[in-house]
Amino acid sequence: MRFEGTLKTWHDDRGFGFIEPSRGGQEIFVHVKAFRAQSVRPQLHQRVSFEIEIGPQGKKRAKNVDFIRQPANRGRSRAASPVKWGGASLFAVPGFVVIYFGVSLLWRVPLVFAATYAGLSLLTFMAYALDKSAARANAWRTPESTLHLLALAGGWPGALLAQQWLRHKSVKAEFRAVFWATVVLNVVGFVVLCSPLGRPLWASQ
Repeated sequence: MRFEGTLKTWHDDRGFGFIEPSRGGQEIFVHVKAFRAQSVRPQLHQRVSFEIEIGPQGKKRAKNVDFIRQPANRGRSRAASPVKWGGASLFAVPGFVVIYFGVSLLWRVPLVFAATYAGLSLLTFMAYALDKSAARANAWRTPESTLHLLALAGGWPGALLAQQWLRHKSVKAEFRAVFWATVVLNVVGFVVLCSPLGRPLWASQ
């Protein structure tokens, strides 16, 4: 017997989640290997149909899971459009530009800082793009810790652009919380390094 439901939670990095049945009741565990279309990566809130079996520990789990196709026009428009910019996302980069120029006026920041931010942002955007491609192909993923380290080092503007434009890592609350922590730490570190307090650590004597 087949049932229908919605992918209520999905941990893409770990390959499992839970389906909320349309008829209500207990959420059903589902592993990525239970999906019959292995070429398509599961996405949060997708509609699915499935069968139920009892796992080794006596708990229900989904098997032979199929995606329920959305209307073609709706699917294309959603895939083609980026995530809407939230308040923090919208003002983060312009706000940092203001801070950067303010610090430059006070302490004359070398151009190497701007070049570093630009280079790391490009590298981070590419890392996000490759990770999303790997997720779709069910291939080896880029660890989230690597993405966070790139953001912390100065690539967070590129990460922010990738999250919004590529629709990647833009929903998971835990990841977003750590990401914004790296943004704050990087900006604070930038100000400290450029100030008279931190300048002796890198400036030539």
